[in-house]
Amino acid sequence: MTRSLSNLLKLSLPALLLLFSGCEKTEPVYNSRFLAFGTLTDISIVGVARERAMAATQALEDDFAAMHKSWHAWNPGPLGRTNELLKEGKPFAAPPSVLGLLIKAKQLANDSDQLFNPAIGRLISLWGFHSDNPECKQPPEEDSIKLLVAENPNMNNIRIEGFHLQSSNPVVKLDFGAIGKGFGIDMAIEHLKELGIKNAIVNSGGDLRAIGSRSGRPWRIAIRSPSGSGTFGFLHIIGDESVFTSGDYERNYLWEGRTYHHIIDPRTGYPAAGTHSITVIHSDAATADAAATALFVAGPDDWHRIAKKMGIKYVLLIDSTGVAHMNPAMQQRVTLMDKNQPIKISQPLALEHKAP
Repeated sequence: MTRSLSNLLKLSLPALLLLFSGCEKTEPVYNSRFLAFGTLTDISIVGVARERAMAATQALEDDFAAMHKSWHAWNPGPLGRTNELLKEGKPFAAPPSVLGLLIKAKQLANDSDQLFNPAIGRLISLWGFHSDNPECKQPPEEDSIKLLVAENPNMNNIRIEGFHLQSSNPVVKLDFGAIGKGFGIDMAIEHLKELGIKNAIVNSGGDLRAIGSRSGRPWRIAIRSPSGSGTFGFLHIIGDESVFTSGDYERNYLWEGRTYHHIIDPRTGYPAAGTHSITVIHSDAATADAAATALFVAGPDDWHRIAKKMGIKYVLLIDSTGVAHMNPAMQQRVTLMDKNQPIKISQPLALEHKAP
């Protein structure tokens, strides 16, 4: 999901800030920034010599550039070729750069009851979100939306046999915008681990995965306000966790006084209603990324069920009326800026435990 660079400079860091405090002796921190997946990506590496950290960061930048080219939904590349072949309905060998992501996406789509559904690329395009900068445009005709929804493109239409793919539905068009960043961050963190780096954060446009700590202290993360600017609250991370947020402020356009955002409910074909933003914590970034979309679509009435199905332990959902919904484990971890914030605490999610 791309914004202009000027907007990125304003939004990427405030989205989830990395704030450190304390007066004790600290290890060296190397910070770097580059553009990836159409957004600013910030790397912080702790306790490593500058030359080694610079080499690791350059390796990650190269990795992200290759992933962006492979998984771009509308520019020519391996994913574009995959979509053309899926449309034909014949078996074909999957590009290696796409296959691993596709397998993960299919699993997460099933776990989410298809509320996370990367197969609805044609619906996303119909709404005008297959572009780097969505323009103010008239929403699609109702009949066009109904036609695509009736075809029910979903990840179960794709058969995976070894290295070969085949689609039973010509309307399937893959768009990995709701998982590609997370999957890429997971790959980046694993690369850092292979290089012997134990303490780092990879933050792509405010969505991140952190490993280790900041000189023994937790990473302190700020959660973006549902308005898209400012800070809603803070949480701490130590060990290996990912934090992803989806909001209706991220990509949208205004038409005749109404805002239309990019998170499409595959059941209706329209932008999902009832949710302003959602923040998810999970051990891996791909799952957190997909869950943030699925739970946004599920909305205030069904997020708890979908979170349990996906194995998510920490959820904060802010509904369209401004009420913050969260499970007890998330309540233990988050510190809200507004002490008068309306809150609705759910039943515990499966396997809940006390926060570290």
